[in-house]
Amino acid sequence: MKIVARDIPPRTAWALEQAGVHPLLARLYAARGVQSKDELDDGLARLLPPASMKGIDAATRLLADAMAQNLRLVIVADYDCDGATACAVGVRGLRLLGAQNVDYLVPDRVADGYGLSPSIARRVKERGADVLITVDNGIASVEGVAEAKALGLQVLVTDHHLPGPALPAADAIVNPNQPGCTFESKSMAGVGVMFYVLLALRAELRARGVFDAATQPKLDPLLTLVALGTVADVVKLDANNRRLVAQGLRRIRAGQMPAGMAALFHAAGRKAAAATTFDFGFALGPRINAAGRLADMTLGIECLLTDDASRAAELAATLDGINRERREIEGGMREQAMLMAESLFDESEEPPPAISVFDPDFHEGVVGIVASRIKDKLHRPTFVFAASSAPGKEHELKGSGRSIPGFHLRDALDLVAKRHPGVILKFGGHAMAAGCTVDADAFDTFEQAFAQVAQEWLDAATLTRKIETDGPLAPEYCRADIVDTLHREVWGQGFLPPTFSEEVQVLSQRLVGEAKNHLSIKLIHQGNPVDAIWFGRTEPLPARVLLAFRLDVNEWKGERKVQFLVEGAQL
Repeated sequence: MKIVARDIPPRTAWALEQAGVHPLLARLYAARGVQSKDELDDGLARLLPPASMKGIDAATRLLADAMAQNLRLVIVADYDCDGATACAVGVRGLRLLGAQNVDYLVPDRVADGYGLSPSIARRVKERGADVLITVDNGIASVEGVAEAKALGLQVLVTDHHLPGPALPAADAIVNPNQPGCTFESKSMAGVGVMFYVLLALRAELRARGVFDAATQPKLDPLLTLVALGTVADVVKLDANNRRLVAQGLRRIRAGQMPAGMAALFHAAGRKAAAATTFDFGFALGPRINAAGRLADMTLGIECLLTDDASRAAELAATLDGINRERREIEGGMREQAMLMAESLFDESEEPPPAISVFDPDFHEGVVGIVASRIKDKLHRPTFVFAASSAPGKEHELKGSGRSIPGFHLRDALDLVAKRHPGVILKFGGHAMAAGCTVDADAFDTFEQAFAQVAQEWLDAATLTRKIETDGPLAPEYCRADIVDTLHREVWGQGFLPPTFSEEVQVLSQRLVGEAKNHLSIKLIHQGNPVDAIWFGRTEPLPARVLLAFRLDVNEWKGERKVQFLVEGAQL
């Protein structure tokens, strides 16, 4: 492992500080590319306007016409947190704007697979729909859209995934990543795209005289859901996404959120009044995702849609229970998958350039999480496969992959598919996360072909794990109130939370936790004693060591003390 300090442009940091930004934040922002205080303005007025999003005019005309004719709208969601929040935003937003007939349908991960399939299109038609709206999916659903059109449905695709070689023949497509779209934020999550469609629809209805600026419905309460889905989907937090998230956090901290979100904070043991992006990514998001992994995402969507506090508490408790089950399944799978991955190389050797593992007992709802864990430990692009349990699909393996910086996972799958036709039955995704289905007899071919692409694309520098840090932490900033200040900011993918690094003296260390798999450390930092913990670390550290760490606050008997969360060590 190599610990690398980010470049912090001194002039930019100084300019931010002179503009009134806290000195530590000025340094952190400058290191993340922020040039001026103006960029830190998270007001709603600073959001990118919807007009530059290709297809949005056609989409809003379609929806406004449908609402005027009282047509039945059915949203087809995805079964992850982004899809669930996008669906909830769509249902709530359309109803706010006056739609009388809005329903939704979410595919089953096992039986239906991802996206708008022809069978899903038929189920939408059976519900009496006139208009089918996709959220967080649909850009690759050429056959599903064709079936929907053949059934007489109007189709609006809203998505953020990368398109394939052909676009579906929908009536309107809104996706910042479709060819020809000039919208600046290409990193928007599916929930953000749906929110933008609603903003534009409100403007269209205003132009039609349905309401005016004074009487139009407020859409900003939906920003709590937009913030949750954006962070949970691990999209890059560019300036526009950070504004969306900041606006959502502000409302949650003020207690303004749907009943289901408040219930999820309670179920997770987190305080909504002090909500952070960490809560979205590691507390609320996983509980919603668990429904799509092991049960039915309808539970997650209903939790986000209900305004009944008791019903919300009941659903949140159910989701919490499913998440506990998910953790148990994941624990066993992770252990088995890690043994299989580590058996691919000797202890004295480096891991192969890419890793693919399959076990017939793996649960297909959890393969993505397990792939992420292996990727984190071995720093290699990783695919984990499970046998499909869908009827008639017993010959298929469902795989989920996670990647490392410098290796575009979807492009790698595309190359494997071209080199070995028929091995990959379907695939899709992003640079860092992707999924694919392969023929059960072709797993060995896929494993070798995927490793071959990684061998060609990755060099030694890319295969060396690096932790980027913000350098040393001045002792005057090692305070609980400073940690609180940092936690209130918007951090996430592409705008990583502050991580510091410096050489420290280790006074003592011991293993803690039920499984004795966490290292509790007492150390000296800049002459002062500090407690630290390294989750998942069991090997002891030398007396002096270069550590990379984040800041947290440990509360015990009313006393709040700074604690270091160790991310890595350069030994």
